[in-house]
Amino acid sequence: MKKFSSLLVGLAFLAACAPKSELREPLVKLHEGREAIAAGEFGYNPICPMGVYMADPSAKVMGGKLYVACSLDLGLDQWCSAYHHLLSTEDLKHWTLHTNVLATKGPYDAVSYSDADLYAPDIVEKDGKYYMYYDLSEWTEGVAVADSPAGPYRDGVQIGDIRGIDPCVFIDDDGQAYYFWDQFSARGAKLNDDMVTLDMSTLHEGLVTEDEHFFHEGSFVFKRDGWYYYVYADVSRQDMPTCIGYSMSRNVFGPYEYKGVIVDSGGCDPDVWNNHGSVVEFNGQWYVLYHRSTHHSSKLRKACIEPITFNEDGTINEVEMTSQGAGGPIPAKSTIDAARACLFNGGPHVHLMEGRSDREVIAGVLDGSKAAWKYIDFPSGLKKFIIRVRALAGGHINVHQDQTFHGVIASVDVPAGKGEWITLECDVEDVKEGPQALWLTFSGDWGSWRSPIELFEIDWFRFE
Repeated sequence: MKKFSSLLVGLAFLAACAPKSELREPLVKLHEGREAIAAGEFGYNPICPMGVYMADPSAKVMGGKLYVACSLDLGLDQWCSAYHHLLSTEDLKHWTLHTNVLATKGPYDAVSYSDADLYAPDIVEKDGKYYMYYDLSEWTEGVAVADSPAGPYRDGVQIGDIRGIDPCVFIDDDGQAYYFWDQFSARGAKLNDDMVTLDMSTLHEGLVTEDEHFFHEGSFVFKRDGWYYYVYADVSRQDMPTCIGYSMSRNVFGPYEYKGVIVDSGGCDPDVWNNHGSVVEFNGQWYVLYHRSTHHSSKLRKACIEPITFNEDGTINEVEMTSQGAGGPIPAKSTIDAARACLFNGGPHVHLMEGRSDREVIAGVLDGSKAAWKYIDFPSGLKKFIIRVRALAGGHINVHQDQTFHGVIASVDVPAGKGEWITLECDVEDVKEGPQALWLTFSGDWGSWRSPIELFEIDWFRFE
């Protein structure tokens, strides 16, 4: 979640080169009704469906399923909204979207004492009841209750008179529940048995701080092999909280020692600012969940997932952002949505297709820019590369495996056009078999520093 920043650090060059597509207002619409909607298959990143922007993913296992509670972004003018959605899955491949499980406005209003916007939820089960904790844009925090982890969550009440953001609830092995929250300097206290009020006599402040632990916001606590892990948005790189970092302790209230970064979303969008995530074990494998920005903005974020591993001393190995997520390498012969790209440089970004609210493409393609998909599984015998583009100024696409400085395996000329979608193909050669990163590099007319020229947009591609 993000309400304000202590330091606004911009990528000035890329901001100056923002193409006109940045100015198109995204057609993000709120789902009507409380529904369970098939959200996607295969488990690739992002895990939320196209046209749905879910941030701050907090993952918990309940009843054999993985549930991911998220904030909901609806536009470019603010973080989050008055609604929370949930994702659930039994296998990390087939995801279900549960809409409007909690709201402060409209027909689904469950927080009658306030109509402020909702931020950064967390969910937990206790004695057959399910609790969703949230904070509001007025800096208060609350909790609502449901009979099912998928909601709907009702009867939201304020938690005491505490102020802050980004609540997290952790239940220890003995059944004691703990509540953690706040920004820049984290606080924690025991939850009473009612799961609503705090035992303020147990309040601990400064559990992790920005100065000592690079803590910005986004608390999440879990336990493994006797170690307590405090996970959060980490400002150790580029003076921005793009990382999910963590600290460890043998005691739930610390002292915590900073250990490093789990995943860094820097490079997912030219204007990426923050991150917020969680760590969970599901079916014997551990995962980190986090979000990426889209639309050449710090908002309209999308939840993602990556497998992680631990070392003998309990520390976590850093992982990279990928397109494959929990689904494994993407088959090269499948139709690969361009919006699954995990890295951009020089202007490209994920954007809603013009005139659509449920289809995302890569916009902002400029001369000298590039994009990557990690990882694509290449079989033997590939002959062609096929790509669907929206012809604008026109330009050129080079296709590389592994790194952009490696040889070109395919090359496509994109003609100039008036915004029509066309499908192009070319021969491929010297393809390495097996999982490889795929890079597309773009060239064409640069234009000028003040008015860079957008060459084309990309919908999908595949190999044959």
